[in-house]
Amino acid sequence: MILFDLPKLKAEIADLENQQNQEGFWENQNLAKTVSSRLAALSAKVGAYEKARDSFKDVEEMLKEVEPNDEEMLELISSIEEDLGKECEELRHKLLFSGEHDALNCTLEIHAGAGGTEAQDWANMLLRMYGRYCERNDFKLQVLDIEEGEEAGIKSATIKISGTDAYGHLKSEKGVHRLVRISPFDAAARRHTSFASVNVVPEFGAISDIVIDPKDLRVDTYRSGGAGGQNVNKVSSAVRITHLPTGIVVQCQIERSQLMNKATCMSMLNDLLMQRKINERNAKLKSVVGEQKDIEWGSQIRSYVFQPYTMVKDHRTSFETGDVNGVMDGNLNPFIYAFLEMEARSNEGK
Repeated sequence: MILFDLPKLKAEIADLENQQNQEGFWENQNLAKTVSSRLAALSAKVGAYEKARDSFKDVEEMLKEVEPNDEEMLELISSIEEDLGKECEELRHKLLFSGEHDALNCTLEIHAGAGGTEAQDWANMLLRMYGRYCERNDFKLQVLDIEEGEEAGIKSATIKISGTDAYGHLKSEKGVHRLVRISPFDAAARRHTSFASVNVVPEFGAISDIVIDPKDLRVDTYRSGGAGGQNVNKVSSAVRITHLPTGIVVQCQIERSQLMNKATCMSMLNDLLMQRKINERNAKLKSVVGEQKDIEWGSQIRSYVFQPYTMVKDHRTSFETGDVNGVMDGNLNPFIYAFLEMEARSNEGK
């Protein structure tokens, strides 16, 4: 069961609106972005509820007055009821995004597993899949860093995804993804299994209380290998930052300015350290941080089978489909909502 506390939501909306009206609020861009994102998410939930409520009241009033033989009115009521069903389904989906960090933007990382070209090609296919997913769902995607494979595909990629409930949508993708197919790189046309890992981190922004000591950082600069013209390769604008106490490494090469790349790296490092702090502070937030697993057989959250049959199956929810092409073209919502509903059931009574 999904709980909906309308007075509580309205009270939080009023509080967020009051924050926006405070003097100097908009001068703090990180805080403004965090508050605005949360406000938009809550307002969308209340709006969906009120829309469904009003449609239900309309049907109730019409049913009181309609005559049994008034076919035109009965058809109208039937049409409104059909719309009401869609509105209720939309509301149910919105209410699934109730996690503490669901409303935040996020960073998604893809890493190819062992297997060279096969795994790197699979990582690139996942990158395209998430790109198409963002296009389908009106999310903004920005590539922060990408490391090309030697022959094909990518070794890794880091992308930022922005939009309403971005982390809430993408958190279910965290884990190992397994591909089974006839390899296009194998002259003998044998079947291969490839793995790639996906990690998703909320963009904590203003809600983070992390303090980073510059003495704990090693900052390296290098020439970008990505797109951007001749200037990209002439200037060492790409930045890699290593947090020495934890060993966390972040890098960005998408901006032409070394200063801007460094700022993006610091933001990513802040989010990763905040994630680590949450994990240490409260084991119940394991679902936010996720478990680190080896990129290998037996650890996958989802399998994509291209041959000898077509199937995509999520091993956590058991949801599956034979429409492999649709999934690779970004149709991930059925998997995402199945995961969120499983999560809602597990949280009942907590």
